[in-house]
Amino acid sequence: MPMIGIENLTVRFGPTTVLHGVSFEVANGESFALVGESGSGKSTILKALAGQVEDWSGRMTLDGTAMKRGDAPHARQVQMVFQDPYGSLHPRRSVDDTLAEPLAIHGIKGRDARVLAMLDAVGLPRRFRFRLPHQLSGGQRQRVAIARALMLEPPVLLLDEPTSALDVSVQAEILNLLKGLRQEKHLTYLLVTHDLPVVSFLCDRLAILRQGRIEEQAPVAALRLGQLTSAYGQELYRRSTEG
Repeated sequence: MPMIGIENLTVRFGPTTVLHGVSFEVANGESFALVGESGSGKSTILKALAGQVEDWSGRMTLDGTAMKRGDAPHARQVQMVFQDPYGSLHPRRSVDDTLAEPLAIHGIKGRDARVLAMLDAVGLPRRFRFRLPHQLSGGQRQRVAIARALMLEPPVLLLDEPTSALDVSVQAEILNLLKGLRQEKHLTYLLVTHDLPVVSFLCDRLAILRQGRIEEQAPVAALRLGQLTSAYGQELYRRSTEG
């Protein structure tokens, strides 16, 4: 049974169809990438899985449970990490408040121990616990965002360009963190990115989207060897190597 199942997913925004019968599966513990240019439908898939899309048809499952239209998945099943680590954090809430909020909403006790343990898990010094977002660097803010997503111990993380807003040196730190957390906590990742080197480092398989359709699915080994089978996949690979 896949951890994430997408079957014939079609999404419309008004009269415009942005996803056309997309299908793929992500195994338990796998890291799977959705790759393509802006407007290809990558982030729409994440939003659909997060319950943020109303007009969709097809079938979506999380750990074997079918999602229903109008219902958001349970927060303990899936959480999202966004592209902008500053915009996704409340500017007037301390790190402590940000991390403790999911615990309060779900009536989970042991706030202090859980917050400190998660700071340790994402590599943030405990002295940062009561700082505000503007007192943190971009990489530190993204660590807070990742920690918040993990507070309820969901098995699935949706990663929407999680490093693209960061400096190159900081990107490597966050990617290493995500890789380590996946192994340590046996997480399943669904990553949206246009950066093929990120896919090569973090993922096991990928799907290439173009204009709302999947052009091909491939193991990451095919990407590393430049052996993608679709013309569009080869074009994206060529661009990434030329850049």
